[in-house]
Amino acid sequence: MALRFPGAHGARFVILLAAVIAAAPWAASAQDTGTAPAKQQKKLPEAPGKLPKVGPDRTRGLDFLFGALKAAPDEASAKHVEARIWALWMQTPSDTAALLMVRAKAAMDAQKMDVALKLLDAVVKLRPDYVEAWNRRATVYYLQSDYTHSLEDIEQVLVREPRHFGALAGLGMIMQDLGDDKRALEAFRKALAVNPYLEKVPELVKTLTEKVEGRDI
Repeated sequence: MALRFPGAHGARFVILLAAVIAAAPWAASAQDTGTAPAKQQKKLPEAPGKLPKVGPDRTRGLDFLFGALKAAPDEASAKHVEARIWALWMQTPSDTAALLMVRAKAAMDAQKMDVALKLLDAVVKLRPDYVEAWNRRATVYYLQSDYTHSLEDIEQVLVREPRHFGALAGLGMIMQDLGDDKRALEAFRKALAVNPYLEKVPELVKTLTEKVEGRDI
């Protein structure tokens, strides 16, 4: 069954979540025990440490930048455009939300994931329209191997921004960790369709393509 991403028919994503829970009950129990180790072997796409300044016209700016990202002639150009996209995603009109995000990042860097989660919970409650709060919390859940909650937050990201290549790559990694190579491949391909220069994702697509679809004769 092909993977469906959230949109008008969000129920399809709920079916996917149910399948994940059934296939991996340990993922749901990891949060209950609080003993799930943070992942170190995989690095999700994230905003650069230093972001460029961008204009206030967020929607029009993103449309232009995504077009530029797909048309980028090389990796250096793509990374420049990608940083501007992250900068727009990180924008929030709430000074409180911005401060909480900074503190959540610091907590993550210090491996204080429980603290990061509490801070991000507060941001999501304060600004449920803020895409990057959902994405950052999905990352924390992923690092704790809590795939059920990570997928729920990824759904919220993609409902609000279907082009979020970070969330799409994260979805691919979760599916790969769960052994669902077909859905992982579809997610990675969607991420690359948006951002062809994602680090390590082209190699993952090549490997999974050979595994799922076989080598060309």
